[in-house]
Amino acid sequence: MKPQNLQITAAAPDPALLDLPWDVPLEDWPSEVLAALPRGISRHIVRFVRLSGRVIAIKEIGESVAYREYELLRQLRRIDVPSVVPLGVITGRRSPTGEPLEAVLVTEHLQFSLPYRALFSQALRPDTATRLIDALAVLLVRLHLVGFYWGDVSLSNTLFRRDADRFSAYLVDAETGDLHRQLSPKQRAYDLDLARTNIIGELMDLAAGELLDEDTDEIGIGDALVSRYTELWDALTVAEAFAGDERWRVAARIEQLNNLGFDVDELEITTDIDGTTVRIQPKVVDAGHHSRRLLRLTGLDVQQNQARRLLNDLDSYRAAMDRQNDEEEFVAHDWLRTVFEPTITAVPRDLRRKLEPAQLFHEILDHRWFVSERAKRDVSLPEATASYVENVLRHRPDEKALLGLAPGEVQDETELGPRGAGDELYG
Repeated sequence: MKPQNLQITAAAPDPALLDLPWDVPLEDWPSEVLAALPRGISRHIVRFVRLSGRVIAIKEIGESVAYREYELLRQLRRIDVPSVVPLGVITGRRSPTGEPLEAVLVTEHLQFSLPYRALFSQALRPDTATRLIDALAVLLVRLHLVGFYWGDVSLSNTLFRRDADRFSAYLVDAETGDLHRQLSPKQRAYDLDLARTNIIGELMDLAAGELLDEDTDEIGIGDALVSRYTELWDALTVAEAFAGDERWRVAARIEQLNNLGFDVDELEITTDIDGTTVRIQPKVVDAGHHSRRLLRLTGLDVQQNQARRLLNDLDSYRAAMDRQNDEEEFVAHDWLRTVFEPTITAVPRDLRRKLEPAQLFHEILDHRWFVSERAKRDVSLPEATASYVENVLRHRPDEKALLGLAPGEVQDETELGPRGAGDELYG
């Protein structure tokens, strides 16, 4: 029997990796080393493993492709693109009989994330597909803005996390991608057309498995991705011209981009010779406006729409406490200490791991609105929290480490429509 000559390429290799059965093909790994998490559709063998207190994803793949994807994912992480964290590449694997085995790419499992098929196996509201498409459109725009050509855009190559009443999308498979200084319109158009084609096919597959509402228009949702992408891309990149005496429109354009969740790091402003026409065009935009503001005010590091929802509640608290003239940082500190933290700690410790804290708070706010409407009175936040824990959270799946359940075995609270600032109840 030839000995293995394992080579581990990693920025910070975990010695526990050496204890895994690398001499066995991944599809034959024993169940005692695996984590039973839902897997998406993949052309490669993928397994989840609990290692050193976390979950890692291991994908068998050709050696050159593994190294290439590892480096691409590292580059995407450095420029803050939502994607899985690459941990390393392992080569030199051999079976007990000396047969060479494929290399593997090791990534960190994205906590609280689910593949799209696992989401559709839950009792989600009918517009789930539309919300996933919105999230994917935002991700694709962000990738194209930094010059990343995906080459295989699909729901299968994406992971989704709840982000308040929406979803956030993360790139999970980059083996067909390539990073350029800037993408051409043809490259963007090809990526977008491929995304539309793949998504329609995936939704039709869900419909065939009776996992999609029978009234869903799969082609319409594919077209919606193109519309949503185009709308967002134009808002972030297209030049706008206006009369020289309408300079307020510069601030309005920046506010529009902030509302979309983007900061403007550089704005090009030009005027014609006589100064009667002004032209503005965003040069550098950066996603994460709301999450950065919340982080600055409270230290909470959450996703974009969660941050927007928490900021709305902070604004409601500020108005209810008649503290509009106080420094925002002081009000935010008091809101964190008297509202957010007590609400989260009121949830039993064993149930807190089901959802991220920011998502828990968002859903408690939604539940408070719902029970207040039903009771025809203002329900206090502690009362709503207790009701949410007993009537909703105890029956929710654990989205930090969801066990692989068959369709129909997971139940979800009927999701409520989005609400904005001022809708939370302080009394």
